[in-house]
Amino acid sequence: MATNPYDVVVVGGGPAGMMAAGKAAALGKRVLLLEKNNRLGKKLRISGGGRCNITNAEEDERVLLRAYGKAEQFLYSIFSQFGNKDTFSFFESLNLPLVVQARKRAFPTTERAPDVVRALEQYLAKGGVTVLTGTPATKVVAGPDGIEGVVCGTERYSGSYYIFATGSISHPETGSTGDGFGWLRSLGHSVVAPTPTIVPLKSKDKWPALLPGTTLSNMKITFFTEGKKAFSKTGALLFTHFGISGPVVLNCAGMVSDLLYEGVVTAQIDTSPTEDIGALDKRLLAAFDAHKNKALKNMLKEVVEPGAAKAALVLMDQDLAGKKVHSITKEERMSLAKLLKALPLTIEGLMGFDRAVVADGGVPLDEVDMRTMRSKKVPNLSIIGDLLHITRPSGGYSLQLCWSTGFVAGAHTEFE
Repeated sequence: MATNPYDVVVVGGGPAGMMAAGKAAALGKRVLLLEKNNRLGKKLRISGGGRCNITNAEEDERVLLRAYGKAEQFLYSIFSQFGNKDTFSFFESLNLPLVVQARKRAFPTTERAPDVVRALEQYLAKGGVTVLTGTPATKVVAGPDGIEGVVCGTERYSGSYYIFATGSISHPETGSTGDGFGWLRSLGHSVVAPTPTIVPLKSKDKWPALLPGTTLSNMKITFFTEGKKAFSKTGALLFTHFGISGPVVLNCAGMVSDLLYEGVVTAQIDTSPTEDIGALDKRLLAAFDAHKNKALKNMLKEVVEPGAAKAALVLMDQDLAGKKVHSITKEERMSLAKLLKALPLTIEGLMGFDRAVVADGGVPLDEVDMRTMRSKKVPNLSIIGDLLHITRPSGGYSLQLCWSTGFVAGAHTEFE
C-alpha cells in the first residue's frame, strides 16, 4: 500500500480505542485516534454510576471467562495476553490504583470515572498519539488490499492499519450509535442485530413507581412464564419509576428477554430469602409483641429492611397498614408474611438502548482472529470492544473486554 502519514488509525475514543491506540504507540507506531465526540471516553465517564467498575477481580480465569457465555472458548488467548490482573498493574502504572468491593467489582480508589479517562489520556500523550476529537467518521474507503482511508467530513485520513472501536448502540446520547456496524457490513462482515442485554425491566404494575430509588440489598427474584417457574436470582434490586433495576435485574435481562417470547412473564420478589415463611412469621410475631401499641406501618421496618417494608406497605390494604399490631389477627400476619416472601410483578418488557448498560450483537467471533483481533475478511483491520458479538453480565466484565481486546489489537498492527 502507499506510504501514509500514520501507521495505525483507530476509530473510536472509548475504552477499547484508547487502549488500542496507546498500546500501538507504545510499540513505536505513529497512531491517529479519531473520536466523534468533543472529548474522549464520554460513555466511560458515566460508567458504573460515575464510579467506573474497571474490571472484575475473579482470580480463577475459567470462572471469569465463563461469565461471557458462548464466547468463553474464544477469549482464552486474548486474556492470556492481557487479563484482569494486567488491568490492575496497568492502571497502577498510571498512578490509579484499584480497590475491590462487593461481588469482586474493581473500581479506581478515587471512585471517579473521569480519573480513569484522565489516566488513559496520559497514556496516549506519553506515546505521542495524535488525537482528533469532534471528528466523526462518515465513510470508510476500501480497496482490493483492504481499507485505504477514513473520511471525516471533507478530510480523509489514511494509515497502513485500522482499528474499529466505535461501540454498539447502548446510551446513544454518548455517541454509541452503531456506525461501525454499517461499515463492517459494507466490508463483508455479518453483524448480529444488537439487543439491549444489561438493562432494567419495565413493569406492567404501577406500584414500583411509588418507590423510585428504594433498594432491597438482598432479595431473591423468581421469574415465571405463563405461571411456570423459569429461574431465580439473588442479589440487590432497585425500584424505579418504570419498574425494577439494580445488579441482579440487569444481569437477568437477557434471560427475561427470551422468556418474553414464550408468553406472559411474571415475577415474585422474596424480601427475606434466607428464611422460610414459618421463620419469618415467628420474627413478625416477636416484633409484634415488642411493639404492641405501634401501627404496622410504623414498626414493619423493625422486622425487614426498610425497602421491603416500603414495598409491602404500598401493596397491602391500607386499613391493615394503619392497624395497631396488637389487633392484627394470625391470618393477617400470615398474609403479610406471604406478601414479604412474594411481592408480585408482571414484566412488560425491557427498557431500550437509551437505558442499556451494554447491548450485545455485533460481528460473530468466528469472523475475527481472536489471537490478534484481526478481521478475517479485511487484512488491515482489527475489530474490538462492543463491536464484537459477546454477551456479558455487569460487574466489570464489559470494560475488561475493552481493555483485553484493545491491548491485543494494539499489539498486532503489522500489515502483511
